[in-house]
Amino acid sequence: MNALTGAGHLVHLALRRERAIAPWWILLVVSLGLVMVAYINRNMGTYELKLAYVDLVRRNAFFQGLGGGFAEPRLEVLATWRSGGFLYVASAFAAVMSVVRHTRREEDAGRTELVRSAVVSRHAQLTAAVLVAAGVSLACGLSTAVALIGIGLEPIGSLAYGAAVTVAGWVFAGVAAVAAQLARNARTATAIGLTVLATSYVMRYAGDASAQYWLKYLSPLGWSHLVQAYQGERWWMLGVSILTGAILLAIAHHLLGRRDLGAGMLPERLGRATAPDLRGPISLAWRLHRGLLVKWAAGVAFFAAAAAGLSPLGRELLSRPSIVVDTITKTLGLPADATLGAYSWYMILIIAYAVALYPVLMTLRLREEETSGRAEAVQATPVTRLRWAAGHLVVTGLGTLALMAVAGLVFGALYSVLVGDLAIDLPRFLAGALAAVPAAWCVGAVCVLAYAMLPRASVAICWAIWALTVALGQVAGPLYGRWGGSPLEPFHYVPNAFATTSMSLEPTLALLAVTAGLLGGAVLALRRRDFG
Repeated sequence: MNALTGAGHLVHLALRRERAIAPWWILLVVSLGLVMVAYINRNMGTYELKLAYVDLVRRNAFFQGLGGGFAEPRLEVLATWRSGGFLYVASAFAAVMSVVRHTRREEDAGRTELVRSAVVSRHAQLTAAVLVAAGVSLACGLSTAVALIGIGLEPIGSLAYGAAVTVAGWVFAGVAAVAAQLARNARTATAIGLTVLATSYVMRYAGDASAQYWLKYLSPLGWSHLVQAYQGERWWMLGVSILTGAILLAIAHHLLGRRDLGAGMLPERLGRATAPDLRGPISLAWRLHRGLLVKWAAGVAFFAAAAAGLSPLGRELLSRPSIVVDTITKTLGLPADATLGAYSWYMILIIAYAVALYPVLMTLRLREEETSGRAEAVQATPVTRLRWAAGHLVVTGLGTLALMAVAGLVFGALYSVLVGDLAIDLPRFLAGALAAVPAAWCVGAVCVLAYAMLPRASVAICWAIWALTVALGQVAGPLYGRWGGSPLEPFHYVPNAFATTSMSLEPTLALLAVTAGLLGGAVLALRRRDFG
C-alpha cells in the first residue's frame, strides 16, 4: 500500500459532500467581482469621478489599506482594487473550512476510523481534503477570470486576478492542513486557521496603510495583492504562494505520521480538579458560551474603536466637499448639512450586521449539542427539552445585547474624545447601537425556527439566512444600487439614530413581535419533533 492508496475514492466522496457548499462559494466570489465592476461603472462613470476617487484614496491611509496596492483611474484597476481584498479572504476562508471539514471534523465524528478500516492509506484523507479545497479555489479563480473577460476586461489581467484568488485558497489549504494536525478537535483547528487568516489580513492592511510595504511580503494575502493584476502583472508572486502551500502540505503529512488518531500535536490543557456548580440550564449555557462571547466582545470592541478612530478623517472630508462626498451624501439620502454622527451610524450598522452572526452561531451550537449526544445526556436529568433550549436562547439574547452595548460604548466614548462631547454623544451612540439589537434577534429567531423544523438542513439554512441578510442590507446594497437595503431583511427597519431628531418605536416593537412569533413557532416545532 502506497501513501496515496484510496485517495481517489476519498476525493470523489468529498466532492459529493461539497456539491451543496462549493457552488455557493464560487457564486459569491464571481458575483462580488462582477458587482464591483458594475458599481464602478454606475457611480464613477466618468474619468473625472475616477480621478477624484483615486485622489481621495491616495490622501487617506484608511482607504489605502482597505483596497491594498495602488489605485489608478481605470475601470479594471478600481474594480479589482475594491474587490480583491474580499475575494482573496473569501477564497482562503472557504479553503480553511473545507480542509478542516474533511479531516479533523471527520476524525472527531469517528468516521475516519471507519474509513481507515478499508484499503486506505493513512495520508489519503488529508491528501483528498487538500485536493478538493484546492479545486474549489481553482474554480473560484477561473470562474472569476472568465466572467471578467466575458464583460470585456483585459484577458491577461483577468487571468492574473483569477490566479491570485486561486493561490490565496491554496496557501490557506496548507495552513488548515497543518492546523488539523496540531489541534485535537475541529473547533480548535478552525480557530487556528482563521487566526492565521486574520493575522495575515491585518499585516497586509497595516503594510498598505502605513506604506511599510515589507509587511505585505510577510502576509500570504499580501502575496495575492502583490500579483498586481492589470498593473504589469508580477507572475512570480504566484510561485511564492504555490511553494508555501506545498511546504505546508509536506509539514502536515509529516505531523500526521507522528500523531495518534484522535490526538493532536499540541498538548492538552488539564481540566479543573472539581466540577463546576451548575444550577440550571442557563448556568450551563453560560459556561458553554462564555469563552466565545468574550472573544466576540474583544473583536467588536476592536472594530468599534477602529471605526471611531476614523472620525477626524470624516470631519475633514465633510469640511471639504467634493464630487465624491456630494455623491455619497445624495445616495445615502442624508441632508446636505448632515452631522458626522449621521455618517458614523453606518459604521455602527456594519458592526450590527456582523453581530447578527453571533445568534446564528449559537443556534448552530444547539444543533451540535444535539448531534453529539450531549443534549440528550442533559435531558436525562430533570431538565426538559424546552428548558434546555430556553437556557441557550436566554444566554444568546443577552449576549447579543451585550455585544451591541460594547460597540455603542466603545464607539461613542472614542468618538466623543476625538471630535464630540462625551455627555451628548456617548448616550446617543449607545442608544443607536441598542436600537439594532431587535433586528439581530430577529435573524437569530429565524435560524432557531429552521433548527426546530428542519434540523438536518439547519446548518445550511442558518448560514444562508445570515448571508442573505447581509447581501440584501444597507451595507452591501450600495454595490448594486440599493443604498437603503431591502425590506426583506430586518435591519432595513432600523432607523438612522443620528439623521432624525426623534425615533419611532413602531419598527422596534414590530421586530420584537415578529421575533416572539418566530420563537413561539420554534418552541412548538421543537417540542413535537424527534430529538437527535
